[in-house]
Amino acid sequence: ESLPVGLLLALAGGILDSYTYLNRGQVFATAETGNLVLLGIHLAQGELGRVLSCLFPILAFALGVLTTEGLRRRLSSGRVHWRQPILAAECLVILVVSFLPQGDLDALANVLIAFTSAIQIESFRKFAGCGCATTMCTGNLRSGTDALFRSLFGKVPGELRKALHYYGVIVCFIFGAVSGALLLHRFGHYVFLLAPAGLCAVFFLIATRRGVASWRRSFRGVFRKLRG
Repeated sequence: ESLPVGLLLALAGGILDSYTYLNRGQVFATAETGNLVLLGIHLAQGELGRVLSCLFPILAFALGVLTTEGLRRRLSSGRVHWRQPILAAECLVILVVSFLPQGDLDALANVLIAFTSAIQIESFRKFAGCGCATTMCTGNLRSGTDALFRSLFGKVPGELRKALHYYGVIVCFIFGAVSGALLLHRFGHYVFLLAPAGLCAVFFLIATRRGVASWRRSFRGVFRKLRG
């Protein structure tokens, strides 16, 4: 739940969104509010085929949440941090998407990305004590601005730090979207692999921090025995 983890995940989230919009039919597969609105519009217009194209990513997102919670319960007692296998699964799904041909399989790609987005959101919900989302920014903008108000007008200690954390996540998300768009235009489809590269960095960051924490606990135990 460290801030660097949140910033890396937001960077990957921005890349995912720019990729689905530019290369997979101009949709935002990582956040489902737009799909819910489009579903309602298509229902009103009687376009049942397009209703299904919106419904499948929504269902995939819900399935991703259920899958993550089920895995968290099964993996929480293991030696490996429960988020690491989930990150590995997310990377695997994104790798599959990167090799799906563009065009006819865009709907499948968007469903898979919606699934991985749910995994990411459900697995990582708090950074440096702040509840954040890393594949959408509306809630982050609200929470960051609320914290800024309490800092400026309520003089509440620590709120400015929270506001900066939220805005930092937003900036990283925008940077991911900008860099993804520029690199996709210049180098093509496989720039999308930068997203799992960021997730791999998070994977090893968690492993390193967990290893350091384990060594610290071991040394503390030794010193306690020596002092006793």
